[in-house]
Amino acid sequence: MKVAMTGVSGNMGREALKQVFELKEVDRVRVLLSNKKKNNRLAQKLISTYQNRIEIVRGSVADLNACRQLVKGVDYVVHMAAVIPPASDASAKRSFECNAMGTVTLVEAVKELERQPKFIHISTVALYGNRNELHPWGRVGDPLLVSPFDAYAMHKLYGEHCVLEAELSCWVVLRQTAMLHPNMMNDNISDGLMFHTALNAPLEWVSSRDSGYLIKRILERDVRGEVDGFWKKIYNIGAGVRGRETGYDTFNDGFAMIGGTTEKFFKPDWFSPRNFHGLWFADGDELEKLFSYQRDGVHEYWKEIAKQHKIFALGKAVPAKLIDLFLFRRLRNHPNSPRRWIKNGDTARIQAYFGGEEGVKALPKTWKDIKLMAKGDFGDYDKMRTVDYARENGLLLKHGYDESKPQEEWSEKELNDAAAFRGGQYLEGFTGDAYEKLQWRCGRGHEFTATAYTVLRGGHWCPVCCQPSPWEFDSLAKEIPFFAQVWYDSHSKDENYWYKMDEDGNASMERK
Repeated sequence: MKVAMTGVSGNMGREALKQVFELKEVDRVRVLLSNKKKNNRLAQKLISTYQNRIEIVRGSVADLNACRQLVKGVDYVVHMAAVIPPASDASAKRSFECNAMGTVTLVEAVKELERQPKFIHISTVALYGNRNELHPWGRVGDPLLVSPFDAYAMHKLYGEHCVLEAELSCWVVLRQTAMLHPNMMNDNISDGLMFHTALNAPLEWVSSRDSGYLIKRILERDVRGEVDGFWKKIYNIGAGVRGRETGYDTFNDGFAMIGGTTEKFFKPDWFSPRNFHGLWFADGDELEKLFSYQRDGVHEYWKEIAKQHKIFALGKAVPAKLIDLFLFRRLRNHPNSPRRWIKNGDTARIQAYFGGEEGVKALPKTWKDIKLMAKGDFGDYDKMRTVDYARENGLLLKHGYDESKPQEEWSEKELNDAAAFRGGQYLEGFTGDAYEKLQWRCGRGHEFTATAYTVLRGGHWCPVCCQPSPWEFDSLAKEIPFFAQVWYDSHSKDENYWYKMDEDGNASMERK
């Protein structure tokens, strides 16, 4: 078996590469490394470690010739390459090149082959957009409401849609959740990104180790013919109940390494209350049932990080005021920090992340002024994090059609119902195959083609209206019940802004 991989310099990619090489069925892995100087050392290390079992292609994932060389003659393509925040915030161009055009190019290279390899595409939870205590649970098929100015999610949305509509012979999309990895602390103390995290954002953490193990298990079980009905579907990668937290207790876990807590180091008005992303997955058990990959719990993993980086324990002897002076004050003043946006009068981001100046004024000033899921202010926190609680309390979003019907039994009624719930129409083309291209019309009159699977199970809709930028969800939610059921959890109905971002990442807005 031959495997091609992108993204092996990333946290998930490193683990996937290491664990895939443990499979005796794998003869060779071909990896794509960009031409950055830092990858020269990585290339040497990989060759030294894996010798004739590894082959390295140098080039960009957006380079068609490099992609052709990567995928020729392989049995599987595992596409993990991504420019993630904060790098995607700093360079929307890099994000577009890798997350959008890189996927388009790689798919094109695969489609050129007479014998196509099986294509594993790593997407992201960020497609679902902002969630809070009102609807902390989500699943495949939920609306994709990418948060304004999130270049990473915007471009990953484009890339995922490309995979779904490319008519590849065999593919799967895996939406990755928040990922724990050994360098968590180091990677989050150089940028204001941490203050984007809404304190009540539901986060289902999975370790990079388990994510890599999942890739190994997919290849292992598939090559042995043990997986039935897995391919040509979308799944959420999660960790189950042991991985479910919120932004607030995630910071508590991290700061425990340096003898602190969220409340010891932070104030609640340092954080944006919305425009983030995260979910607890009601369908996260689907991959677990197939591949039994969920081994790491979030609390245990943080303790493991602390053991690996004992230097952080020295922080226990440092007064909180000094840590704030030399670390967090710098991060609050970083150009990517919400406090900096407020100081600079960045009206577009202030509106998107806070709901405008009034939202800024309403921010809680002390920890007594804020209600937190993690403290039980919205009910029993342990119960809230179970799937049974979500179902019993009606916390799952509606998709607009009879979901009890398997896709093999879909009829035009399911398509008509789903389209109407999205404010549009199914037009024609359905013969019973969920993967054939159909004609649709959105409520604004745009006609487009998409498979029934892309719309009903993928959560995608009109590629003109719903592929930002601009972000039009304020106005679209007024027209689309599918969007309204969750958009108004964190936005008022009198908001009516279009948010725009240029290729350099500059944000703007206009009222419609």
